[in-house]
Amino acid sequence: SIVPEATRRMARQLREKDIGFVDAPVSGGSEGAIHGTLTVMCGGSEEEYERAQPVLQVIGSRITRIGPVGCGQIAKMANQVVITGTFMALAEALTLAYRAGADPDRVVEAIGGGVAGSWILDNRSQKMLKDDYPLGFRLRLHRKDLAIALATARDVQVPAPIASLVATIEDALIAQGYGDEDMSNLARFVRHGAGIPDGPMKA
Repeated sequence: SIVPEATRRMARQLREKDIGFVDAPVSGGSEGAIHGTLTVMCGGSEEEYERAQPVLQVIGSRITRIGPVGCGQIAKMANQVVITGTFMALAEALTLAYRAGADPDRVVEAIGGGVAGSWILDNRSQKMLKDDYPLGFRLRLHRKDLAIALATARDVQVPAPIASLVATIEDALIAQGYGDEDMSNLARFVRHGAGIPDGPMKA
């Protein structure tokens, strides 16, 4: 992910050489990259978007043109803000359930069938419960993306309290040496605050 204006600048420079440009950031974790099932958020003209389809369809299964160049990056910013809150809320919920006396695995099973169900719940809750964070998306890379989103939010005067708070938590985890783990390690912050020792949370 990069700032939207950078993509617009690149597009202008390429246009001078009669080269088309589509900005196409992705989401879907390492799983999506491996299987070619990423979500691709595109910014560019309709003509250039259509010309890019053979390449885009190799990497993604859900490909959307958002608007002109730069809009792909804007959509990715929105995506990163959403997952910021979702990861943090899941970490809080699982730790709360465990400390309050419920089997967190059963809680995941139960809430996954309701409105709290999500890709993050399905694919990252076990990492949090096991206190094991192999790579999906590095925390430090998410922090970089979050910095772009927060800077843009300031520019367009949109309050972003959740993203701002999580950014400070990510900074602390990175300072402790956890920046290269999957960002589900946000659970470390909540677990440590609750006094839960390292290792799996078991009923």
